[in-house]
Amino acid sequence: MQRSWHGTGVALITPFKKDFSIDFVALGNMVEHIVSNGLEHLVALGTTSEAATLNEQEREAVVREILRANAGRVPVVLGMGGNNTHLLLQQIKHQDFTGISAILSVVPYYNKPQQAGLIAHFEAVADASPVPVILYNVPSRTSTNMKAETVLRLAAHKNIVAVKEASGDLMQIMQIIKNKPAGFEVISGDDALTFPMLAVGAKGVISVVANAFPKEFGDLVRHQLTGQGASAFDLHYRLLDFINLLFADGSPAGIKCALHHMGLCGDTLRLPLVNVNHSIEASIKAAVDQITQLK
Repeated sequence: MQRSWHGTGVALITPFKKDFSIDFVALGNMVEHIVSNGLEHLVALGTTSEAATLNEQEREAVVREILRANAGRVPVVLGMGGNNTHLLLQQIKHQDFTGISAILSVVPYYNKPQQAGLIAHFEAVADASPVPVILYNVPSRTSTNMKAETVLRLAAHKNIVAVKEASGDLMQIMQIIKNKPAGFEVISGDDALTFPMLAVGAKGVISVVANAFPKEFGDLVRHQLTGQGASAFDLHYRLLDFINLLFADGSPAGIKCALHHMGLCGDTLRLPLVNVNHSIEASIKAAVDQITQLK
């Protein structure tokens, strides 16, 4: 069973047609674009996929298409989280995990649970899941920060194998890395901080920008992990302005703008998300063109 989450994973977007239906052809092409450029794993139904706007049948269809297009070439991680623990456990119970290597489970949002509640929630998820669990800490979206001591407590669970850290707090992240047990990994959940996180001991990333530039961002991570820090440094600063633009007017609006400009998919989003404003759109397109010219 897949246990190592080194390298670059991609938080896949869900392409939509202009009528807001799922563009399965574009989704399959996105998987090919990413996998053929050598990235290490795919994440289905993460935040970037607009999973909150997909119904149950659509979510199942998206996963089927990702698995079909991937054809077993790289591990696939499935986003499974929520703020109703009982319901989430039922969803895990009834989920078909064929072809799924792990689940990515976000800190429960809106409820604002205590740290003890987070421990109880994730231990229940890990006990129920037939595949390894990757924790996802993103307080900018959930309103609750999972503290380092909470992550370390959960890291002792045999079925919790990693944390995707998007708190933006390098001190917290270093505390986890310093004290984590062997076999538990820290993964960047913030493209802009991936290079410094790798420098202090993180082992990979689940990336948004790699939807557009899988080779460049994958090389950044591989170079840093293999001691080629100067090359990683150069790629980090080559991509940094583009990364910041992707989140300047909401995600995944930014990455869909870039992918549309690259001809990989449309830029349609489902409400309540809307497209980036015209100023950001122009800047994203210019940044894409600049990176492409430097290839």
